[in-house]
Amino acid sequence: MAAGYGELLRTRHAARLLAGTLVGRLPNATAPIAIMLFTRAEGGSYTLGGALAAVYGVSNAIGQPLLGRAVDLKGQPRVQLPAAFLSALGVLLLCVSGIGHPVFAYAAVVVAGLFTPPLEGGLRALWPGVLGDGDKVHRAYAMDAVAQEIMFTVGPLLVTVLVSLWSPAAALLVINGIGVLGALSVVVSEPSRTWRSAPREAHWLGALRSPGLLALLGSFFFVGTALGSITVAGVAYGDDHGKTWVYGVLMAALGLGALVGGLVYGARQWAGVPEPRLLVIVALLAAGYVPLMLTPGIVAMSVLAGVAGVFLAPALACAFIVVDRHAPRGTVTEAFSWLVTTFGVGSAVGTGVAGPAVELGGTAASFGVAAVGGVLALLVLVSTRRVLTVPQVREGGATLVNIAGASENDRIGEVEPGFSSGHQA
Repeated sequence: MAAGYGELLRTRHAARLLAGTLVGRLPNATAPIAIMLFTRAEGGSYTLGGALAAVYGVSNAIGQPLLGRAVDLKGQPRVQLPAAFLSALGVLLLCVSGIGHPVFAYAAVVVAGLFTPPLEGGLRALWPGVLGDGDKVHRAYAMDAVAQEIMFTVGPLLVTVLVSLWSPAAALLVINGIGVLGALSVVVSEPSRTWRSAPREAHWLGALRSPGLLALLGSFFFVGTALGSITVAGVAYGDDHGKTWVYGVLMAALGLGALVGGLVYGARQWAGVPEPRLLVIVALLAAGYVPLMLTPGIVAMSVLAGVAGVFLAPALACAFIVVDRHAPRGTVTEAFSWLVTTFGVGSAVGTGVAGPAVELGGTAASFGVAAVGGVLALLVLVSTRRVLTVPQVREGGATLVNIAGASENDRIGEVEPGFSSGHQA
């Protein structure tokens, strides 16, 4: 497994692009906890801190597909870097104005969230040109999913260290300064500077005119719901056992499971088209969430959390391939950004639903939200499997499918190259 990822990272530009993207996304990964800690340090309530974090999340969900579309139209450097500076400016305004005037605080987090650069979608658009071979691209998507788990684990820890050394305001400023440097590292690289999206047909729906993409987004909204609910359910479980550290253990086990699953999935070459495989992976993901409702002892619950996480990274990696296949011509960055947005909105909904579930039915009920989310994600894929199977019809009536491993202008076929030997038209 390590050898396969090592080969990818030794490819020219690959390590730099992955590292730059992860560093550039640190502000987004740490925003909820950093904003909450800043609000509390300024004397604000948990309610205000949660509301500011929520507004940031909603603004981010709105901005990602809009900026993704701008990247497809204008290129990466002309959008990503200005967006990173504007997002950091929003955080600076928050730190300077504080929370004494909530209107200014809300305006600042709106700017910070709305202009968060779509580095995640941008990286996935770059992989085919950097790696070439379809098998390597598929493995890179899995590596990307694994790296996300590491970032979302290390990021909050970095915030707490900066807070303990300096202050919550300093943590916000340092993290966002690092984020700008990460974005800069990406956009000045040759692949980012020279990348151009394929010509696109003008359409107000953009990437959302693809039925297959809509089906995938519907499914991953519920995957996000399941994951978001687990964060609340984990806190409730820790409270039930009177130990605040239990929540951290459960989240670490979930992340470790995703890390192992992503490494194993990325180490294997997969034959055939990815859509049926995604359905199986999501079914296994849903099955892993159901036993959490048993809420056994801490050791057993940690094991169940680890098992529940195993299929998350493979599901994301496989979804990236499906997005690339169904995104209409010239909309690949926007399409990836829609996946990020939908997943994030689903996570926010899951967090919101799990809270009342704890109040009404206890901890088991809050884990039940995760189980229901997993089942609904599977049902969406099952009920829409026909539109997911049929390739996207593009301009001129030609049936085209985005294929990882070729430039977007050349991706024509009905198979996933690098995994089987279908012909090209």
